[in-house]
Amino acid sequence: MVETGNSAAIAEAFADGPAYIPYLAVGDPDYESSKAYVEALDRGGADVIELGLPFSEPIAEGSTIQGALVRALDAGMTPDRFFGFAEELEVEAPLVCMTYYNLIYQYGQESGPRPFVERAAAAGIEGLVVPDLPAEEADPLREACDEFGLDLVFIVAPTTVGDRLDRIMSRVSGYVYVQARLGTTGARSDVSDQTTQSLDRLREYDVPKAVGFGISAGEHAERIVAGGADGIIVGSALVDIVAEGVEEDLSTAEVADRLEALSRELKGGAERGYAARVEAPESR
Repeated sequence: MVETGNSAAIAEAFADGPAYIPYLAVGDPDYESSKAYVEALDRGGADVIELGLPFSEPIAEGSTIQGALVRALDAGMTPDRFFGFAEELEVEAPLVCMTYYNLIYQYGQESGPRPFVERAAAAGIEGLVVPDLPAEEADPLREACDEFGLDLVFIVAPTTVGDRLDRIMSRVSGYVYVQARLGTTGARSDVSDQTTQSLDRLREYDVPKAVGFGISAGEHAERIVAGGADGIIVGSALVDIVAEGVEEDLSTAEVADRLEALSRELKGGAERGYAARVEAPESR
């Protein structure tokens, strides 16, 4: 895969096969447990880890991740604690922050995205995903990311076409988050036909395509990567495990083991899909 962004670590994650990109909300259900859970994702084969910085109005999220963000906020998560969390993690995978533009814009003593991006870079964050920031309004954040060496990842929906798609793809770096289906985030039991259509529409753009929204099993990962994806993004299925741990009063170690096991399943499915694609490239 050709390097298409600021972060060498993110480029490397896509260099030799499919990237497995898990997501968890930082601070869910508490600071120390959350650290153990993110480190379990790393052990399970994560190539990039998306860390959710909680925001009170997460418009792109379904009920599963909304619940995680509420638990994290109730436990006292803030942007500054988030950055400290990132600095304390012991993981190999590069870290990407997923949050909403209001938090980015208002951080620090001056308005605008630069202070947030500067602090994120100092904390070891390699990229940002900002679901509520339109590409047309992203130039200040794009400039700050370029200044401090972060990638800026955009989400492309199944309905994104034409000039709007071109505008997004002209500003994206690192990878593009391909929304597998319409609606909000949430684990599903099937793979949407919209995924293949979205990947076909993006084929001409030379940036890694990572598919998210609804992936919950190794079989899903296998089918999506076999169909042309360069990576998979998994959130709700992992957050469900954390929520079950809270509901069932499980130990941190038990929840971490479950997260690591599902991560290995998802990573294995992605690798099987990639092997099938390499063996039969004409089917792409």
